Amino acid sequence: MIKTKIKRNFTGTVVSNKMTKTLVVLVERFRKHPKYQKRVKYSKRFKAHYDQGDYQVGDKVIIEETRPYSKEVKWQVIQKIENKKYDSTPDNA
Repeated sequence: MIKTKIKRNFTGTVVSNKMTKTLVVLVERFRKHPKYQKRVKYSKRFKAHYDQGDYQVGDKVIIEETRPYSKEVKWQVIQKIENKKYDSTPDNA
């Protein structure tokens, strides 16, 4: 009998797209503090592989655990949820 590993999925924001076929995705989660029981935000950056598509910094994506592509890339981009939201006002206004 072959055991299959359950793949984990996360939703995150693209923070870097400067590498070839690799994105850096920031995943933020809330967990309760063990002692104080307050919700605390935890964040982690994952490097994810993609073959096709145009991803910009700020896009929301879904990543899935997969086989290792390299030493640090063990995730794959499944789909883009939404594009970056552009602000209509200029930065230096």
